[in-house]
Amino acid sequence: MSVPVVVVGATGYSGAELVEVILGHPSAHLVGLFGSSRRAEGEASMGEMFPRLRGRVELPIRPAEVGAILELGPRAVFLATPHEASIELAAGLLRSSGSGATRGGAVVFDLSGAFRLRPASLYPRYYGFEHEHPELLEWAVYGLPEANRAAIAGAELVAVPGCYPTSAIIPLRALSRAGVLSGAGRVVVDSISGVSGAGRTAAVKSLFCEVSVQAYNVMRHRHNPEIDLQSGVRTVFTPHLGPYDRGIVSTMHAEVGAEWTWERVGAVLREAYGREPFVRLMPSGTWPSVAGVRGTNYCDIGWAVEEVAEGPRHLVVSSAIDNLLKGAAGQAVQCMNIRFGLGETSGLLGRGVPGGGA
Repeated sequence: MSVPVVVVGATGYSGAELVEVILGHPSAHLVGLFGSSRRAEGEASMGEMFPRLRGRVELPIRPAEVGAILELGPRAVFLATPHEASIELAAGLLRSSGSGATRGGAVVFDLSGAFRLRPASLYPRYYGFEHEHPELLEWAVYGLPEANRAAIAGAELVAVPGCYPTSAIIPLRALSRAGVLSGAGRVVVDSISGVSGAGRTAAVKSLFCEVSVQAYNVMRHRHNPEIDLQSGVRTVFTPHLGPYDRGIVSTMHAEVGAEWTWERVGAVLREAYGREPFVRLMPSGTWPSVAGVRGTNYCDIGWAVEEVAEGPRHLVVSSAIDNLLKGAAGQAVQCMNIRFGLGETSGLLGRGVPGGGA
């Protein structure tokens, strides 16, 4: 079985990463590449825009139109598109294909934030627009394999998690469900991301000579409700921009009961993730890094617990992911593998991005 795949938004960072992963996938093949809008995006090829793809993909980049996408007969359509574009495209694809998963049409994997939140009333506040197809929010399955593997296997529309939320939700969800954070109040989540997380659109703050370490969207970042909803704990999330190209490190702080030691917290994390193919738990005193996950689909987790004789203890948990892989394209392909009964790690092992990192 080989799954025919279309990538929409192929000229962005996440879209190009999807193209590269699919090119190396043993059970999927590209049948079409599309831009993020209905307008043509010039004559440049993927190889010209992303030299690492030169000579590896010759498909033209076409304007994003539902009819043109479905003419190619894809079983999986990845939308690496802006939120509003994803809403319009997903609605058209699912309507035109007759509810893909049940009638043999296309299954949609959306990498934007268009289907991650419920209810629809959250969108004006956090995304700045009214959701035009709130009925699709009931269809959408949150695409975190470590939490929703069974639901992903039957999904028609998969809302692939955000990169910051993935780095926070994976550790926090397990700790919350085990009661570690029951008396912690609001958990502090400080995250730092490489500049690729800001997308490929030119902006002064992401220019080589301008980029610096700084916080942004403090107390109003759109990923905060996604983290809270999926982790099961209220958080104060502060994102930071880092002067490197790819990767996220998130450090989380919480006050926990005196009964929670490093060993007990580790037992909780091992029970939740010890058999997960893309979660790695670090030895005591070893901490996740951007370089350690660069070019991979792994989420690395380290933790420490304050050693005090009595009273509450301070828990620090740190995680690292590659924002373009486990935070976007790799996670989307992991969801595709689950949805179509392929090996979950297919196309996602043995990859790496040489050089760089911090």
